[in-house]
Amino acid sequence: MTLLKIKDFDPNYRDSFEGKDIKGMGVYVSVDEKIGTVSDILVDEKGHFRYFVVDLGLWIFGKKVLLPVGRSRIDHTSERIYTVGMTKQQAENLPEFNEHKEIDYNYEEQVRGVYRSEAFLESSGAMDTASSRTAGATMVAPIASPQKSGNGNGYDYQQEPALYALNEQDHQTFKLYQERLIANKIRTKTGEVIVGKHTETEKARVSVPIDKERVVIEKITPTNAGEAVTLGADSFGTTEVTHINVYEETADIHKEAFLREEVRVDKVVDHETIEAEETLRREELDINTQEHPNVERR
Repeated sequence: MTLLKIKDFDPNYRDSFEGKDIKGMGVYVSVDEKIGTVSDILVDEKGHFRYFVVDLGLWIFGKKVLLPVGRSRIDHTSERIYTVGMTKQQAENLPEFNEHKEIDYNYEEQVRGVYRSEAFLESSGAMDTASSRTAGATMVAPIASPQKSGNGNGYDYQQEPALYALNEQDHQTFKLYQERLIANKIRTKTGEVIVGKHTETEKARVSVPIDKERVVIEKITPTNAGEAVTLGADSFGTTEVTHINVYEETADIHKEAFLREEVRVDKVVDHETIEAEETLRREELDINTQEHPNVERR
């Protein structure tokens, strides 16, 4: 299973801790012995805490090691993380964590091997009593080395609860929950507008006046009809032909297309505000004291 830095898994992870950040907390072996600082948190693909990245600047300058979450006890009141049995020698034996290198199964097994060692388990049981009470630590049982799961490349963190399980009782945290109203918007399709065009037909009439020429032949009686003409003035025996061109107009009717109008299609967004009202629940702490015990509230 791939391990991710908590910020890469959830950039807003601080919201889950009421704005607080576990990164930067001091890591302590006992009340008075600090061994380093949490520089990062590694989670699996489901967001479960698996390791704290501890910067051992106080002991070994520049070295970072992995602390399984099951080997830690978080004290939210003092904003500290206590380890279950950690000595300088054991920290030196832990393989160095390189944030630029991929964390594979073999590297994790090297880390787990140190925490499974008899020397580590013995030091876990020999923790200072005062620090155990402060950190809420408990004895741990020896850990058996598990087998790979699945295709042989994976690892089931649930096989070793002593390394990876977070015990709410040990962490001494009483959680109060509160509901809050979350307003989101869901975009849904409410309809569809289809814009197209079709062709309609209609009957059209047009009148075109045309002119036609025709020849009118009319016989008329001249005013000097019956009078004798001079000799030689007659034109008998000659042929006279007159050519007259006759024209007429015809209607030239045809169709042509032209641009009548344009239609522009666009969308506009109308804004409105929707108000909703809900009843929210919130848990408050009830403290019932009897016989006047000494209770300090912070």
